[in-house]
This record gives sequence, structure tokens and C-alpha cells, in this order.
Amino acid sequence: MPPANLVQDAPRAVGYAGRMLTAAGDFAMQRPRFLTALAGAALTPLFLSPNNAAAAPAATDDVRAKLLPGQRLIAFAVTDSANVIDLAGAWEVFQDTPLPGHAGASAFVLYLVGPSMTAVEATAGMQLMPRYTFENAPRPDVVAVGAQGGSPGLIPWLQKQAKTAEVMMSVCTGAFKLAQAGLFDGKSATTHHDFYDEFEKRFPKVKLVRGERFVDEGRVVSAGGLTSGIHLALHVVERFHGRQVADNVAAYMEFVRTARPAAEKRA
Repeated sequence: MPPANLVQDAPRAVGYAGRMLTAAGDFAMQRPRFLTALAGAALTPLFLSPNNAAAAPAATDDVRAKLLPGQRLIAFAVTDSANVIDLAGAWEVFQDTPLPGHAGASAFVLYLVGPSMTAVEATAGMQLMPRYTFENAPRPDVVAVGAQGGSPGLIPWLQKQAKTAEVMMSVCTGAFKLAQAGLFDGKSATTHHDFYDEFEKRFPKVKLVRGERFVDEGRVVSAGGLTSGIHLALHVVERFHGRQVADNVAAYMEFVRTARPAAEKRA
């Protein structure tokens, strides 16, 4: 459990984590403190208790006004049955990315957004607490959508954010949500291999790509199943900050980028 002062002061924890990631010297010796700082930074937006949910700050322009040059706001949309690895894999990549040229700063400010500021039940019973709702969330630069059940407000919110976001990103069958919003029309996309045929049948305006880790169509990008979301998140980091930064994040995560296994060809 991270120290209480880190949990209460998430921005300070993020800054400390960034300094630890970018500082010269023996990183291995500093790693436990770095992980503690990251834990403190991540706990506050993810696991607000239901009793304190109403106390979460309302979205205002001040949220964006406080961003550093080059820093981006990332919204992870979550509704009931949200898949944990679709969220957690990409979240880990983005939270571990330092902002080049700004010692101690993170490149991304992350938040969960959902139908309400009450707990969303993810796969296997994990409880996620959205920081904002679809009605009051600050304007994101990147939107990530993993596999999930959906809600009446999700598709209209995605359509609205697509007008201004730099990147709309799906992981696994989150591609169905972006496709329902019409964001893949006339473009290529991929999804989990178990759902290739269904996706192709339901969305004839989208060119399904089979076998790739991810597909980049500029402002809309899609990943295959589950861990492919980590690959796509690293690709998004590379687009914004270059190959070396993305490689450093992958190395820190002890993650090796590989070709997508041909799981759909298994007996």
C-alpha cells in the first residue's frame, strides 16, 4: 500500500515517478520507490470510494489549462463488463510515459469516464470508479475504448469526442463501439480474432484487417484482442514522442513487442 501522502497528492506522485524514470543513475536501485510513486498516482482516479464519489471535481476548462506543453489528456471509457486487460494494459503504457523536456512530468493525464460516478463492474468483479461522467468529462485528446457492455450514452459521447480528439482508440471488441459510432466507416480496422466474422457481417462499411496487432488509420486506430492493446498504446506513444521513448516504456514494462500470433488458425 503506498504512503497516504502519495495517495492524497496524485500530481506530486506522478511528478516523482517521472523523475525516477528519466533520472540518470542506477534505476534498478530506485525501482521500488518508482513503483510506489506510480501506485499513489494511479490510485486516486481509479479507486475513489463510492462515499467520496460526489466529491470528485467537476470538469472545467481549468483541467486543460493546467496541462503542460505537449501533455495530453486521455479518457478511458468504461461501462459494465469492461475487460480489465483492455483497460489496464494501455493505461500502464500511458502512465509510464514521461514527458520529454519536462523533468518529473508525465506525458499523459489519465481518467476514467462512464455513465455515472458510481462503480462500474468490470470482468471478474473488479470495481472501477469513473472520475467523470459522459456529461461532465473534460475534453480528451485521446479516447480509449476496450471490450465492454456499453450504455445509452457511450455512442453519442464517442461521436462527440471524435470531432476534436487527436486519436480515437479501440482495443479488442471495443472496435464494435467505434464502428457503431460510424468512426470506422470507409476505413480499415481490426478486433479480437474470435469476432472477425461477426464484425465483418455487422459493419460492411469497414474493411476488416485480420492478423495484425493493430491498424492505424490516422485519427482512428484499433487493436486486436487483449494484449494487443499494449502494442497499440506503445504505437500511440511512438507517434507522439518517438520510437526511443516508446522503447524505453516497453523496456520498463518488461514487454517485448511481437507479431500477433495466428490464434484464429488453432485447431
